[in-house]
Amino acid sequence: MIIKLITIIIPCFNEDKTIEIIVEKVQKYKNHPLEIIIVDDCSIDNTALIIQKIVSIYPNIKTFRHNINQGKGAAVCTGIKHAIGDVIIIQDADLEYDPNDYTALIEPFLKTDADVVYGTRFKGASYTRLHFFWHYLANKILTTMTNFVTNLNMSDMETGYKLFKTEIVKNLILKEKSFGIEPEITIKLAKKKYIFYEVPISYNGRSYEQGKKITLKDAFIAIYCIFRYRWFS
Repeated sequence: MIIKLITIIIPCFNEDKTIEIIVEKVQKYKNHPLEIIIVDDCSIDNTALIIQKIVSIYPNIKTFRHNINQGKGAAVCTGIKHAIGDVIIIQDADLEYDPNDYTALIEPFLKTDADVVYGTRFKGASYTRLHFFWHYLANKILTTMTNFVTNLNMSDMETGYKLFKTEIVKNLILKEKSFGIEPEITIKLAKKKYIFYEVPISYNGRSYEQGKKITLKDAFIAIYCIFRYRWFS
C-alpha cells in the first residue's frame, strides 16, 4: 500500500491538561504527511480554548466541536466522516498511548496485506505501566468474547490504538456513541473478512484521579455490543 496522507483522529473531552502535549507528540511523526482531526465532545474545561491556540500554530489540524457531550464513539465517527487520509489512526487525547509507536503501527500497511492494525499492550511492548488488575481482567474477558464471535485471536480488543484503511471504515454504518464503538467497529470489520494485524505498543495507563474515564458500566455496554453486532446488526 502506498500511503500519501495519514489522518490522526483525536477525540477529547475535558483534556485541557494533555491535549496540547499529545498534539506536539503526534506532530513529531515525520514519515508521512499528517492530517490531524481534533473532535471536542463538548468539553466544559479549557480544552476548547487550548484547541484554538493549537489550530493557530499548526496548519494541518482540523477541529470540530459537539454541542452536547455524546461519547467517544460519536467523536470518532465525526472524525471518520471528515477524514481524507489513506489510513486513519485513533489517538486518545490523554498520554496513555505514545505516538512514537506510529512507525511500527504503520508498517503492516506498507509491507503486508493489512486492512486493520491494532496496537496491543500485551505482547512484548517496550514498557507497560502496571495498573488496575480489574481493568486488565475485564479487557481479557471482552477480548475473549470478541474472539469467540469473530473467530479472531486478538490479544487486546479494547486497545486505544486502532488503525484502518480509510476507505473500509468509511463504508461502515457505526451506531455506538460511547466506548461501545470498540467492539462494534471490530466485529463489523471482522464480519466483512478484512485482514487484521496486531503490533506491540507501549502503554502508560492513568488513574481516575488523573482523568481516566472508562468505568465498569462501559464493560457491560461492551458485552451488549458484542452480541448485538455479531448476530443482530
